[in-house]
Amino acid sequence: MREYIAFDSHKRYSLVEREDVASGKIVQQVRLTHAPGAVRRYLARCTPGTAVALEATGNWYWIVEEIEQAGLQPRLVHPRKAKLMMGLINKTDKLDVHGLNRLQRNGTLPTVWIPPRPLRDLRELTRTRLVLVEQRTRLKNRLTATLAKYGVPPSEYSDAYGKSARAELEARIEPLPEQTRWVCKQLLAQIDFLVRQIRQLEQRLEDLVEVTPEMERLMTLPGIAEILAATIALEIGDIGRFPDAPHLASYAGTTPAGARQRRPRAVRPAASGREPLSEVGICGGRQLGGRQSPALSGAARQPTLMTVCASARDTTKPLEQWRAIWPRRPFTCCGAKRRTGIRFWKGVVPARCERDSVMSLWLAE
Repeated sequence: MREYIAFDSHKRYSLVEREDVASGKIVQQVRLTHAPGAVRRYLARCTPGTAVALEATGNWYWIVEEIEQAGLQPRLVHPRKAKLMMGLINKTDKLDVHGLNRLQRNGTLPTVWIPPRPLRDLRELTRTRLVLVEQRTRLKNRLTATLAKYGVPPSEYSDAYGKSARAELEARIEPLPEQTRWVCKQLLAQIDFLVRQIRQLEQRLEDLVEVTPEMERLMTLPGIAEILAATIALEIGDIGRFPDAPHLASYAGTTPAGARQRRPRAVRPAASGREPLSEVGICGGRQLGGRQSPALSGAARQPTLMTVCASARDTTKPLEQWRAIWPRRPFTCCGAKRRTGIRFWKGVVPARCERDSVMSLWLAE
């Protein structure tokens, strides 16, 4: 029997609906308690190759794996788009799961890409590193603010928390009041612990992640080394799934929210468990974190990330030609300066990549 199958997944259970393709009648609606192997055992009685709709909620990883183990085809659904397309006033589990099957029947189910399991596993390394870096930055800011409360002058070192500045930092903490001094030492110990963990993660990334041609092209951008290139490449996944650069820019969350919006949109999407590139260090062509070249005093010193990513699909061009892609004559995107104020560097872009770039490129006056 041909049928449509949909899951409305929650933390401890999923509501499953099976609908007959021919008659459109609901064959079964069952509440399935989450347990290892429960989804696989339930779907074992279904026809192999049947599509199973599942919203991209926080626990979709293991459900998708068990659907694949049962021989069925998982279809990961964009939750927000599906909700808008169903147009339901009331929201219940039964209405949601039936709405997913209705979208399957209409052929309008808003699906998203399912990254393969090895890619999902490697993403945990880069995403955990981002979390630890954010925690380290938060602790450094708090320690700096605590010193500023008592009039401690800023450090003369470029990196106030580096090895060279460590003795100076400890000397600045000593004159503080007793409890404040103890708290500052605790913050400093936490920073040291996070630094060690970040180094371990980076070493593991270097050992496990293979440098691809796409990553090598990303590293031609100033300020992007192996770690940030691996983070961007793993979040993008297979770049061939994007028909053009605007789709990649929209997926990355770096497109302006509107014609009058001057700041790039940096909203964390909850669609497919992905991290927008504005969260991993790139926003509108600018690097927000990590090592930067001294020449990067502003956005005027950088090419666009999306141009490089879209051009990475042209695998016929030798890598040596791509390394010399950024001469020193500046240019700007048509209309981009007015909307975002972003300037870039001119690149020798072939016809195919010029067509794939984010916007048509025009020489600045």
